[in-house]
Amino acid sequence: MSEGFRTTPSDQPWSSSSNPGNGYQNAFGEKRSDDDDAGEAGKVVLAGILGGLLSAAGYLIYRRLPDEQRERLHTQVRTMVQERITDLRRNFNI
Repeated sequence: MSEGFRTTPSDQPWSSSSNPGNGYQNAFGEKRSDDDDAGEAGKVVLAGILGGLLSAAGYLIYRRLPDEQRERLHTQVRTMVQERITDLRRNFNI
């Protein structure tokens, strides 16, 4: 902000606390530290890696299935998707 739009006199600091922090607060109004942010980022990365490994394992298993079982899976997935679309259309009156 420029000094022209400042609501407090220029001789007063922007924050009344001696350690204003970064200005980010969580849902409970508590200040967050950089360690909390790093921990959450680590959890997100870990979840992404685990999701990738699980999907790769599932794909490898799927590739080894006989053709008839793949067709049954395709039929089941198509049926589930069609039912879900029908439910959504019914709920939203489309």
